[in-house]
Amino acid sequence: MAAAESPVGTAGPERRTTAGWVRGRWAGGAGTDEVAVFRGIPYASPPVGDLRFQAPRPAAPWDGVLDAARFGPVAPQGQFPGASAAPGPATDDGNWLTLNVWTADPGAATATASRVGGGLPVLVWVHGGAYIFGSASEPGYDGSGFARQGAVVVTCNYRLGVEGFAHIPGAPANRGLLDVVAALRWVADNIAGFGGDPANVTVFGESAGAGIIAALLAMPLARGLFRRAIAQSVPGTFFTTSLAGDITRAIAAQAGLAATTAALAAASPQRLVEAQMTVTADIRGYGQWGPVALTVTPFSPVVDGEVLPRAPWRALLSGDARDIDLLVGHNRDEYKLFIASDGQSGRITDAEASAALGAFAPGPSGAEAYRDAYPSLSAEGLYERVFSDWLFRMPSLHLGQAHAAAGGRTFLYELTYPAPVAPEALGACHALDVPLVWGWRGIEGDSSSDKDPAGINVMLAGPRPPADFIALGDLMRAEWLAFAGCGEPGWPVYGAQRRLTRIYGRSPGVDPYPEATSMRLWERHQFDALGLVS
Repeated sequence: MAAAESPVGTAGPERRTTAGWVRGRWAGGAGTDEVAVFRGIPYASPPVGDLRFQAPRPAAPWDGVLDAARFGPVAPQGQFPGASAAPGPATDDGNWLTLNVWTADPGAATATASRVGGGLPVLVWVHGGAYIFGSASEPGYDGSGFARQGAVVVTCNYRLGVEGFAHIPGAPANRGLLDVVAALRWVADNIAGFGGDPANVTVFGESAGAGIIAALLAMPLARGLFRRAIAQSVPGTFFTTSLAGDITRAIAAQAGLAATTAALAAASPQRLVEAQMTVTADIRGYGQWGPVALTVTPFSPVVDGEVLPRAPWRALLSGDARDIDLLVGHNRDEYKLFIASDGQSGRITDAEASAALGAFAPGPSGAEAYRDAYPSLSAEGLYERVFSDWLFRMPSLHLGQAHAAAGGRTFLYELTYPAPVAPEALGACHALDVPLVWGWRGIEGDSSSDKDPAGINVMLAGPRPPADFIALGDLMRAEWLAFAGCGEPGWPVYGAQRRLTRIYGRSPGVDPYPEATSMRLWERHQFDALGLVS
């Protein structure tokens, strides 16, 4: 709908949504650099009480003007691995399903905007966090920079862990995915009133957020809600119902509950989070979960046959998302982040490397093939290589290859610039693309930001990142915006013959896909839903 004049005169910008009026705040500079930000807008009803473990329902209308000055509460979650403290419990009202909008004044859109149908391109961010932690209010996800460059930015919360992804008899599967679909429906119905074009929506996300983007590409319920997709470090973990159900039973047993909707709904969210975290801490003891028992999370999207009919790689290969432009990629040294955060840098043994090769390398002779292909790698190098390939690098590559093979326009990238804080230990590690793409910007003067000085930006880039790091981020963001605007990021499409890939390094360029050795090791592998093992 078009923007309308507010019925109430206030200093803050006001817009009308299908549920009622919202009042935001101006963030940043003055004049054309001003950005309006609206925080904590409900896109669905709180999933508590009778709505616990149910599909999201539309937000109830409100009277008057909703003060959208502060972010909504985080979904129930445990502690970020390596963090000093958990983000705190969700509020009692359960109003976890909210979103945030950043937009330049629609009446004074920037000259750099790429317009389709009279509105600005829309970027909808789905945060990562292993499907168990994170939120749209993290300080690194400040959309002011994107908005000043001519886009409308939306970030959303969704249910995590047991609330969003546990496979429970009688409850709809993949509630976290359904939440994101509900947020996209809100965008379709309301974003024109914030200056955005509902026909030009790009979804983007990193890590678990990229897993959700991959799932959206395969979900019938999401069709028609976005035009383009950016998937940064797609995890290869999607679960069968048998595996997901066994994980639910283990968590319920840890909480002293039956694995039923009624029993779990009667328990507090925090009780289930505590049981989930206990199971996660002992995840290697659940050998029947196969390679999942070597990861840091017991949750992933479930291929249930209804909400998610097929794993994304199979769906894309069949052409299910052929009409969606896809930009997908990964970082060169993904798993180094987890090795370092676990305090294992320089301590990985040959036995641990052999176990990882046995669990993850494809094919009956995969471990031997890895050692032959990478004869100069140490035990730690092999451990990082196969973990990175199985969990992020090859799933991202195969998603792009499947889409390209079905005739979809596909753009591939790899990040090779090393983390400024510890280039040797971290390399171009997992999540380094987040401070690059979102930009190293403070949120000064914004009292509602709840800035965390120990966030991912500082952890990976340091308090004062070098100039070439900032410049690389500016380049990536500009190319993300170009892709969102018109589907052309500025480098050639990926194809089976040339395999051209954008390389984001100290000297950015375009080259054939650089991880050719791993690509050959995995060329006969089909990523699919993971199941129980005997």
